[in-house]
Amino acid sequence: MSLEELRVEVSAGRIDTVLLALVDMQGRLQGKRLSARFFLDEVLAHGSEGCNYLLAVDVDMNTVGGYAMSSWERGYGDFMMRPDLSTLRRVPWQDGTVLLMADLTWGDGSDVIASPRQILRRQIDRLAERGLVAYVGTELEFVVYDDSYEQAWRQAYRDLHPANLYNVDYSLLGTARVEPLLRRIRLAMDGAGMYVESAKGECNLGQHEIAFRYDTALRTCDNHAIYKNGAKEIATQEGKAITFMAKPNQREGNSCHVHISVRSESGEAVMAGDGGHGLSRLGEQFIAGQLACLREMTLLYAPNINSYKRFVPGSFAPTAVKWGVDNRTCSLRLVGHGHSLRVENRVPGGDVNPYLAVSALIAAGLHGIENELALEDPFPGNAYASEAETVPHTLRDALALFEGSKLARESFGDEVVAHYANNARVELAAFDAAVTDWELFRGFERL
Repeated sequence: MSLEELRVEVSAGRIDTVLLALVDMQGRLQGKRLSARFFLDEVLAHGSEGCNYLLAVDVDMNTVGGYAMSSWERGYGDFMMRPDLSTLRRVPWQDGTVLLMADLTWGDGSDVIASPRQILRRQIDRLAERGLVAYVGTELEFVVYDDSYEQAWRQAYRDLHPANLYNVDYSLLGTARVEPLLRRIRLAMDGAGMYVESAKGECNLGQHEIAFRYDTALRTCDNHAIYKNGAKEIATQEGKAITFMAKPNQREGNSCHVHISVRSESGEAVMAGDGGHGLSRLGEQFIAGQLACLREMTLLYAPNINSYKRFVPGSFAPTAVKWGVDNRTCSLRLVGHGHSLRVENRVPGGDVNPYLAVSALIAAGLHGIENELALEDPFPGNAYASEAETVPHTLRDALALFEGSKLARESFGDEVVAHYANNARVELAAFDAAVTDWELFRGFERL
């Protein structure tokens, strides 16, 4: 939607609410509901304030220590949410409402550099210096339950009712059971300006995926965050619950495979060429960079304790740091040809913050290009059975690799590394202090 179209809709009384959204560390949308008239009269020109603790809290919105940008000592002041008009769109699942994303600045106009959207913008700018543009697609899986979020909470997430009672991977019969919800989500996202490609069933009980057409990196990440938030809101309106948790139970987890390619500013497919497997020299270097940096960037692909429980041999979630041609046992899978040639990173789960993951992919690819890294041969067999290095087994392992990464500091800066390392330490401290159901069932009587 253009600004002029918004003015017309507001004047006609068809739009009355503007959602101004920022993306937090967890990849969630936070922000304000503004009256449309106030947005046009004031916020459009000047932005809107938001407490800077929004980038310095845990998943429960608790204030925690260790952040340079925001603390009790600094008074928990404001940053500014600056509307990005290129993201203005309707929200079809809410009456009279539009939404747009915000970039974050301090009072002096300088960027809040630890903001996920700003981190990605800087990596996009680094590509642009080489005349390159990143195109990205994300494939986000979720599990649907016939219980509401409130019911699930009250039941401590036990004895929930998945929307399908058997594996419905590619099953048209099985997905038809959930089609009223899936169709409503698809149509709503189309109305919000996204290009929906398809929907399919997955392996876990009640698990599904809606796929969207690839786009430039920032637009894809914005669409990803809006879709994830909107799908939950639509499920709530239908009395159901959706989870994007990486591993909600002992069956297959929720993945978020991220496809990425780079092109020239004129649209030339510069990763494709006459080399092995249809790759150009730049394409080989880009993938070699992904391999070289995968372990130290895993914190940005798998940001939570639960993320690491996906990485099980034979689960279609990767364990080996290998690449292959259309090989789903590898962490990196080369797919497509010519203009569609791209690399799929299979490490992220449904809990990923897409801005951080795509930033890591670009930084790793640039590392490969700038250092002219040679690409090893693709792995042809079962990478689960290989002797290759593996992705980190725990959040604690990934944190150590990220904090010690020279590349992460060169690509993102010390402030960003410290900020997201602290986020991981906060989660680890909370988990280490928790008394879990597992401990109670094992120890309450028998120990």
